[in-house]
Amino acid sequence: MTTRVDHVVVGGGVMGAAAAWQLARRGREVVLVERFEPGHARGASHGTSRIYRTTYAAAEYLDLAREALGLWRELEDEAGVPGEVLTLTGGVSQGGPELRAVADAFTARGVPHAWVPAAEAAERWPGLRFEGDVLHEPATAGRLHADRAVAALLGAATARGAVARHRTPVHRVEEHGDGVDVHTADGVLRARSVVLAAGAWTSALAPGAVTGGLPPLVVTQEQPAHFGLRPDAADAASWPVFTHQPALPHAWPSGTYGLVSPQDGVKVGFHGVGPVTDPDRRTFTPEPRQLAQLQEYVRRWVPGADPERLDPISCTYTTTPDHDFVLDRRGRVVVAAGFSGHGFKFAPAVGRVLADLASEDPGSAPGAAPARFALGRLAAGPAPAGQPAAAART
Repeated sequence: MTTRVDHVVVGGGVMGAAAAWQLARRGREVVLVERFEPGHARGASHGTSRIYRTTYAAAEYLDLAREALGLWRELEDEAGVPGEVLTLTGGVSQGGPELRAVADAFTARGVPHAWVPAAEAAERWPGLRFEGDVLHEPATAGRLHADRAVAALLGAATARGAVARHRTPVHRVEEHGDGVDVHTADGVLRARSVVLAAGAWTSALAPGAVTGGLPPLVVTQEQPAHFGLRPDAADAASWPVFTHQPALPHAWPSGTYGLVSPQDGVKVGFHGVGPVTDPDRRTFTPEPRQLAQLQEYVRRWVPGADPERLDPISCTYTTTPDHDFVLDRRGRVVVAAGFSGHGFKFAPAVGRVLADLASEDPGSAPGAAPARFALGRLAAGPAPAGQPAAAART
């Protein structure tokens, strides 16, 4: 059986849900298909906490993050959950020469910020240690509740007429003359355009017209952990979100990020250094050596957390070689991929970009996304200037 619709979104994580919401807001007929049940933990969009912040020097990211802040608030209002998805806490970043470029970008766009000396920072945020001036982002950083964010996006989309079909695996996506066929176990969905937002499964589902330009996508099993707050630690509500690129030489596999979730404690993680994995064959078990390194990092740099009281977490990163996103279109297929561990914060703005791409004439050259995010960009030369360091990308 073949069902005709305006748009099909493949993938029910945060990016697919955001695309469905943005398309439904435009009055489009949308069907979202997701292979797993609502709220599953097999991908990159589950849990209680993700960082929201605008700490980017590159205009493409900074502007997208600023747009996302307003859209997160619009989503909360539309879904009837004001203040339940995004909690602004402020953010602090330390280490790495790119922070000066970030501060310059903040100044150019009027983003409130300040440099705080290490001694003063230690007094203001005693749960953390500092090694130099700290970039403080007081009004544009905080904590996103990941599960609530996805649920709100899907709820707002379906309230506007979108249809969400969970437990519906997609077998293949095929473009033809007047549309795209999405083959599922329940039949074929024929759409004017398809948004492919399948995370770690993108390469397996992308049609040939897309795979020719798709950069290699590496899927890793990342393994942050929640650490219990010490009895004498500051109240959870007073902690900022934080990132740290330690001064060289250091003993860690990467820079780190962290935030406090009132329900779960202090989440701390290395960035993009988990073992490569097949998303269908994950162990969900932390690699012991890296977990021990994370405990040692917390012992040295997060005095407000207890390194012996921890609950490991497992999630996936799907990473491009340059760590930039893929937001582009080939014919009638729009691709959202390679969010490289720092994409969640941008989701409602990414959904707007995807809706723009899906709405364009398939015969035209895509114009709704920056060239930085183009398919095939790696064949054209090095990444654009302003690349954030790995520690700044969560």
